[in-house]
Amino acid sequence: MLEDRATAASSPTAWPTVYPEGYAVVDVETTGLARDDRIISAAVYRLDARGEVEDHWYTLVNPERDPGPVWIHGLTSEALEGAPLFTDIAEEFSSRLDGRVLVAHNAVFDWQMIAREYARAEREAPVRQRLCTIALSKELGLPLPNHKLESLAAHFGVVQQRAHHALDDARVLAEAFRPSLRAAAAGSVRLPLQECRPLTEWRDTTTPRIGQQAGGGGFGGGSGGYSYRPTSWRPSRKRPACPYPNPGRYEEGKRLKQGMRVAFSGDTSIERDLLEDRAIEAGLHVATSLSRLTSLLVTNDPDAGTSKVVKARQFGTPVIDEAAFGQLLRDVEPASQR
Repeated sequence: MLEDRATAASSPTAWPTVYPEGYAVVDVETTGLARDDRIISAAVYRLDARGEVEDHWYTLVNPERDPGPVWIHGLTSEALEGAPLFTDIAEEFSSRLDGRVLVAHNAVFDWQMIAREYARAEREAPVRQRLCTIALSKELGLPLPNHKLESLAAHFGVVQQRAHHALDDARVLAEAFRPSLRAAAAGSVRLPLQECRPLTEWRDTTTPRIGQQAGGGGFGGGSGGYSYRPTSWRPSRKRPACPYPNPGRYEEGKRLKQGMRVAFSGDTSIERDLLEDRAIEAGLHVATSLSRLTSLLVTNDPDAGTSKVVKARQFGTPVIDEAAFGQLLRDVEPASQR
């Protein structure tokens, strides 16, 4: 059993030659989840080919705006006032990532936040592949109650000291990733690597708002406040076609299945690109329109009169909200084998 190997965490003598030569285990804390949010702290643990720690690095980052949910990450405006801007740490951050696979828990989120910061700085992060530890734990069949970081840590006996602190989260993930990597190598498991394509376009879409920021004052108690510019992003990529056949409509109480066609309507608390990327990585087909072939519509406002909601009613397409969809994404049924 792969989970037995993972628990034992023994290093195999024959290491797969196709495995990467090094990893950068990353965690970033942010002002929020939207595309206009900023990184406020970052940590990187560099690991060698077999998951052994080489060194680690941590920095605060001045987001030039309100720090967001302080009750989660604990970083106030006062704590961030003297921190470097992302442009100041971009080169050092790059040196930590260069030539390595980016490893993170829910890696698509960390990667998108990092890619946006580099785009703002008119640079590109030197990352070509990422590995999500959620996806790896699924590949290994680890008997986890859920896919939270604390559950993965508890499985390997890793003690977390400061949740939502970038340096401690990165340490915990690095310690849990090492036995996961060794278990994968022992079982000749193909690592679930994903391509990282940088964002190459960024532009301001509104007039800068000068002075105090939404949700609180600017750094420094009012004088010398920073401007915050909402931005517009366009990824330099085209999503690949879903490789699985459409198994039909989603049935309440059952699991999603790879190949299902999912459409989104209305605003979401997590940015739409992130939700769509998570769905695609789970093996779902993200549809831009709704038809009789659509398996499921995700909307937080089922009473809205949008064209997708209206068509869903006409076609009898199942409708669920974003929170329920997020829960279903944790355990998507594999496509039927032919």
